[in-house]
Amino acid sequence: MIRIDIITCLPRLLDSHFDHSIMKRAQDKGHAKIVVHDLRDYGIGKSRQVDDYAFGGGAGMVMLMEPIINNIKALQAERTYDDVIYLTPDGKRLEQKMVNRFSLETNLLMICGHYKGIDERVREHFITQEISIGDYVLSGGELAATVLTDAIVRLVPGVLNDETSALTDSFQDDLLAPPVYTRPADFEGMKVPDILLSGNTNKIDEWRANQSHMRTKKRRPDLLSD
Repeated sequence: MIRIDIITCLPRLLDSHFDHSIMKRAQDKGHAKIVVHDLRDYGIGKSRQVDDYAFGGGAGMVMLMEPIINNIKALQAERTYDDVIYLTPDGKRLEQKMVNRFSLETNLLMICGHYKGIDERVREHFITQEISIGDYVLSGGELAATVLTDAIVRLVPGVLNDETSALTDSFQDDLLAPPVYTRPADFEGMKVPDILLSGNTNKIDEWRANQSHMRTKKRRPDLLSD
């Protein structure tokens, strides 16, 4: 089982995705445990403050280090984390190989940023991995944490009904997945390739490999160059 703790100042943003579909089934079956922590429980003062103005001026607020560090320390007192991950636009771009590695770990802690980000001292002293899900900026790290958690949990053994399914996903072998078809075989003259109806497993595998390579060459040639 993998356990993922997520620290956020807006915990309800994460409720929907983790309470449905594959993520819910993974938790119900005991393959994963996803725990969301409200950073405001560690906020300062009666208002449970978690942000303040930036030293040096400028637009935007900065997340205070004290609530974040206190929350991290409280969780670390209960278990050892393989990685403490900060979701941030200037982190390393998320790739499937990274997800594969995370799925083999036991305890992960994710920090969702907000406003202009978190105090740099938290990043320097507590964060082990900084990850971005793309070259754009979101209003907070909750969506990024959801994306990363979903990508990780679906790889945990027992989560998917057919565990081989994840092995044929795009990017697992640095190629895009081949096209897929289902019933009916002929709909208004739009037909499924004959090879997929042939029953010849070896030929079908060869066709899929060729299609995967062709699709990657056309749509993501950078993957082949890598």
